[in-house]
Amino acid sequence: MRGTLMNATTARATAKADAVRGNHDDHDDHDDDKVTAAEVGPGRGAEPARGAPPAKSARPRFRLSADGPVVRYGGPLAVLAAVLGLWYLVSYGVLEPSRRFLLPAPHVVVTDGLLGPNISGMLEALGRTATVALTGLAIAFVIGVVWAIVMSQEKWAERSLFPYAVVLQCIPILALVPLIGFWFGFGFTARVFVCVLIALFPIVSNTLFGLKSVDPGLRRLFKLHHAGRLTVLRKLEAPAALPALFEGLRVAAGLSVVGAIVGDFFFKQGEPGIGILIDTFRARLQSPELFASILLASVLGVAVFLFFGLLSRKVVGRWYNPEAGR
Repeated sequence: MRGTLMNATTARATAKADAVRGNHDDHDDHDDDKVTAAEVGPGRGAEPARGAPPAKSARPRFRLSADGPVVRYGGPLAVLAAVLGLWYLVSYGVLEPSRRFLLPAPHVVVTDGLLGPNISGMLEALGRTATVALTGLAIAFVIGVVWAIVMSQEKWAERSLFPYAVVLQCIPILALVPLIGFWFGFGFTARVFVCVLIALFPIVSNTLFGLKSVDPGLRRLFKLHHAGRLTVLRKLEAPAALPALFEGLRVAAGLSVVGAIVGDFFFKQGEPGIGILIDTFRARLQSPELFASILLASVLGVAVFLFFGLLSRKVVGRWYNPEAGR
């Protein structure tokens, strides 16, 4: 009897253990199914249900090319349209009619200023300002390149001369204008001197950077061939410095136009430049002519900047492309 009870108890315990083991195996099977589905993913293991519509393929996203005509021309035109809209808003929506001379509308600037009776005088003055600016830029180019070459040849020359280039850049030109007038008078020479002072530092710093940015491997190669200093400068350093030199020249070109206009403001003698006309129109409250003169001076600066940019691409564009690394 006792043996029969023990056999019955053992049988029930075995049955419970088998039941628990079976449940555990079921959970393991579910977990394995989940892991398998997760590993396979919807694109590989999952198949669309029967009768379900086929999944739509992802369409390529439309992106504007940075070099395309939409971005190259559409962006600046959009900004110009926004500026003109804001200009009209201030002229007709903010200013009273009696104070509208402070900011005449763009079409008034064109009709009364650029197409008005004073346009011939403004163009002649613009030509004189351009002559002063380009003369000062040419002198600054010669002085700046020679200055940079001297500093690039010896370390002691760079340490002795470069601080004075920085000082020359930091001195406010307007503070020197009376002194320049005492030295050179108040005519063409004084205006050119102001242009040289303003345009000199970008040429010096960029040319020096270009001369010192030569590949050290190429410099060692020239040294192994016992190349002279003049040969290294002519065949290695000068070509390597051309991109930086033209960048500095473009910046200096815009600054030389600014220097010519500043000289006109302070040296009001001789034949008037565009700066003198701007001051005259301001004193007479001739707003359309004033804005037209400012636009002509801006066009001169942009034209000089674009000219040197085009010249840079013609000279160094075949073997130097800064956009290639982007």
